[in-house]
Amino acid sequence: MNLHLSGHVAIVTGGSRGIGAAICRALAAEGADIALLYASNAEKAEETAAACAAYGVCAKAYACHVENEEEAAQTVRDILSAFGRIDILVNNAGITRDKLVNGMRASDFDDVIDVNLRGAFHMLRAVYPLMAKQRSGRILNISSVAGLSGNAGQVNYAASKAGLIGMTKSAAKELAARGVTCNAIAPGFISTDMTEKFAQDEKTLHAIPVRRMGSAEEVGALAAFLCSPQAAYITGEVIRIDGGMMM
Repeated sequence: MNLHLSGHVAIVTGGSRGIGAAICRALAAEGADIALLYASNAEKAEETAAACAAYGVCAKAYACHVENEEEAAQTVRDILSAFGRIDILVNNAGITRDKLVNGMRASDFDDVIDVNLRGAFHMLRAVYPLMAKQRSGRILNISSVAGLSGNAGQVNYAASKAGLIGMTKSAAKELAARGVTCNAIAPGFISTDMTEKFAQDEKTLHAIPVRRMGSAEEVGALAAFLCSPQAAYITGEVIRIDGGMMM
């Protein structure tokens, strides 16, 4: 598949492992240069950057806490200085602090909202004028089926992912006339280190019509398409990749 991403520069937050790393590799495989952001795991981030560079593209890892407004803005400035342009933003950084409501502290709620939603806003705001000025760009927010249906024990996480959907649609309306698209992906159960405990759970698998968990590579392939020139007429959409869970 040739998605014509050669010469494009992509920022992927939470890009060191799991879905984020798969998105980095998928974009690199299509020729995009990669700036991947990570919060703490420098070793994994460098491994992912090396895997991307193996495709013959430029790839660099940046330590960045996206929930910090100035840190996010400075990282975008650093990337622009190093790469010369920014064409793609994938907001994937996310954390969980799962608890039932009566056991959830205000800090558990705030931490998740800060990283998952506020962090995406900081990154969006940092690239917004650049993409608007160049009259092209792709913004992709990684939401979740939890943001569509809710999930017990995840009031904070579901709220953050539902918020990303509202952000996606609003930004899409603002930027459409400038040639910039903004879409969201809502993954279901995807096989990563974080979801390993669900992989052999019969109840979980029975809830998925295709009877298996998805792979991070499948999410990466969808993300690469939505970030490509071929997806120029798709904006403001939330595309589920959940094996039919929500149909």
